[in-house]
Amino acid sequence: MAAATAQALAAAEATGQPGHGLSRVPQYAAFLRNGRADGSATPRIVNERGGAVLVDAGHGLAYPALALAESEAAWRARAHGIAIAGVTNSHHSGAMGLPVARLARQGLVALAFTNSPAAMPVPGGRRPLMGTNPVAAAFPRGAAPPLVIDMALSEVARGKIMVAAKEGRAIPEGWALDAEGRPTTDPNAALSGAMLAMGGTKGALLAMVVELLCCALTGAAFGFEADSFFTDEGNRPRLGQALLVVDPGALGGAGAFAERIEAFVAAMAAEDGVRLPGSRRDALAAQARVQGLEIPDALHRRLLDLASA
Repeated sequence: MAAATAQALAAAEATGQPGHGLSRVPQYAAFLRNGRADGSATPRIVNERGGAVLVDAGHGLAYPALALAESEAAWRARAHGIAIAGVTNSHHSGAMGLPVARLARQGLVALAFTNSPAAMPVPGGRRPLMGTNPVAAAFPRGAAPPLVIDMALSEVARGKIMVAAKEGRAIPEGWALDAEGRPTTDPNAALSGAMLAMGGTKGALLAMVVELLCCALTGAAFGFEADSFFTDEGNRPRLGQALLVVDPGALGGAGAFAERIEAFVAAMAAEDGVRLPGSRRDALAAQARVQGLEIPDALHRRLLDLASA
């Protein structure tokens, strides 16, 4: 569990996603210490049928269970053309673009979904019931890096607000509301209030789709049943994740898929100022492999303190 978690956090940091990177180490350590996560848990398959499989994370940190789900979904997609791997009794799952990118490098189309502790209201509501519920997708491009789309369904990823709170920085107006439903630039007030969904009602409805997909199908807990990740103590969140993986050869064929992808990429590249999704993160990861990672001094000191505890 430690190894899988370390790899995921370092990869997120390297791709320019510090909210899902090393800043999570103190938080995860507190969860393990306080029993919000079980450090001895071993993920296991609890149900399967053809291209469908359910992995129970056993209340551990999410990354070993996600690794098992990723592996299962890959071979089942090749065998059946399409596969879905659900994860239940899980935890915070970090940057969901990472597992789909790995699957895309194997020539597979992959989508990933996760719910999270309640942070956004349903359309017309006031009380947060749903998480920011990230959606990620990756499309292979042969020898070129895959196209990777990774986004939370809030106006901004909640991890960015968490980092701003730790660093004592204000956030832009329009990201969140405080506990009284008022717009705020205070990250701490935002963390005790509600996130704003991207696209208003449409974004909130898409978050609802993710909530139902990840929880109703897997038996996991809804966002309103999980205590906040921004307190060290609380319940075991029992979150859900889902990976949907497709072998392009099962539909129009691998050749047709590759031709269509490249036609779209060429049309995008013909327009000035357009950046391929995932290209910035690929460039940052390549830079990190050469130069290493730079993290804030305060976080460095905290990690050293934890290592010596």
